Amino acid sequence: MFHPDLLRSGRGISRSRSEHFFIKGRRVFPTGITRVTVDHEPSPLYISRGEGAYVIDVDGNRLLDLNNNFTTLIHGHGFLPVADAVADLLHRGTCFSNPTEHEITLAELLIERIPAIEHIRFVNSGTEAVMFAIKAARAFTCRPGIARIEGAYHGAYDWAETGQAVSPAIWNDPLRSPAVPAYRGMPPSVRDEVTVIRFNDIADLERRIAAAAPSLACILIDPMPSRAGLIAPEPSFFAAVEAIAKKYGILIVADEVLNLRQSHAGASARYGLHPDLVAAGKIIGGGFPVGAIGGRKDVMRVFASDSGKPLLPQGGTFSANPVSMVAGRVAMEAMTEAAFGSLESLGDRIRAGLRNEIERHGAAFSVTGAASLFRIHPKGKQPGDFREAYLAPEEAELMGRLSRHFLNCGILLPSGAAACLSTAMTTADGDAITSTFADFLSTLEKSPTEQAFDHGN
Repeated sequence: MFHPDLLRSGRGISRSRSEHFFIKGRRVFPTGITRVTVDHEPSPLYISRGEGAYVIDVDGNRLLDLNNNFTTLIHGHGFLPVADAVADLLHRGTCFSNPTEHEITLAELLIERIPAIEHIRFVNSGTEAVMFAIKAARAFTCRPGIARIEGAYHGAYDWAETGQAVSPAIWNDPLRSPAVPAYRGMPPSVRDEVTVIRFNDIADLERRIAAAAPSLACILIDPMPSRAGLIAPEPSFFAAVEAIAKKYGILIVADEVLNLRQSHAGASARYGLHPDLVAAGKIIGGGFPVGAIGGRKDVMRVFASDSGKPLLPQGGTFSANPVSMVAGRVAMEAMTEAAFGSLESLGDRIRAGLRNEIERHGAAFSVTGAASLFRIHPKGKQPGDFREAYLAPEEAELMGRLSRHFLNCGILLPSGAAACLSTAMTTADGDAITSTFADFLSTLEKSPTEQAFDHGN
């Protein structure tokens, strides 16, 4: 449960065992960790177990989890129906070179729910799903290029990453391309095949797509880009995306790896986008590695091998493994329309509570998000795209303080990313999020001396 005594005292949490493991980790991993997304300032928290909406770390700290392994665990930790189904399966084999009925059952569920998906292929991660969706668009159109939203995250495929790590240094220089490489040594040719567009900016969309249209296979778009601000799409923007894609024969690829959790039918259906291909992942694996590419039958035919070698070969040792398929089916079956509605109601309550506290304190913050997702911005005006959501150094420092405050009060709040809810959370958990944020805003109103006193300095 939530720890109000921690909120009142601000005394923080114990880290001694986590620090011990971090020292060991540094002996075997670069920086001591195996994912760049893990917060390790001053040291990562090493988790011992999860229970519903909470995780318990190796030091015994019980923390409300608003990360849920980066939005994967829509039912929280240790969801019993999934645990029981997987435990039963483990005795009968975890992976085979041949197909199993489990992949058909999960495929049928997803095709029934998601309007844009007529045929589907399973892979092992969201990165793979986006990568093969892009490759499928290329194979179908015989074009190499892609267009993507500035600042959005689409996994670790070179073409999907390019344009993700942009910064204010290039925004006012017309001679510099916003197709910024994601890592040192990326082939320069990749940048030449990526067109970066601004979210919700129709004029920018039309200008950039028209210039690159002959080489574009697809427009890759997250219906509500998380890393780019978790900002709602303008209906007119999606209408413009569809119109220009149709005009130039470009496919639309919806990256719903994260945002599929926005409704029973996914995010594209929620916002009126009609993609040709959909990349899915996270919640459809029930807590196990998974990814999927789905879409129009004629486009998905690029994977078909009925007449020999497919236009796009796709395999994968663990693709469609029965553990992920069974766990995903059970988790998704439990996400009925009523379950999605209940989760959204809790999200609405939390977002409204946060906004009320912002107004009550007259604080320069805003809140974005929808359904079971929310993000807090250190900006008085709600951002409309990635550039407006971009954090200046002092804003990034403030958000770091906010996450540390939540942690010291027993809540894991992702820093600079989407916070997410699970069906294991209660109204009391939601109210604790709001009260913790209110307490943080109160600390900002205090003098430096009072703040130091509150933290025992």
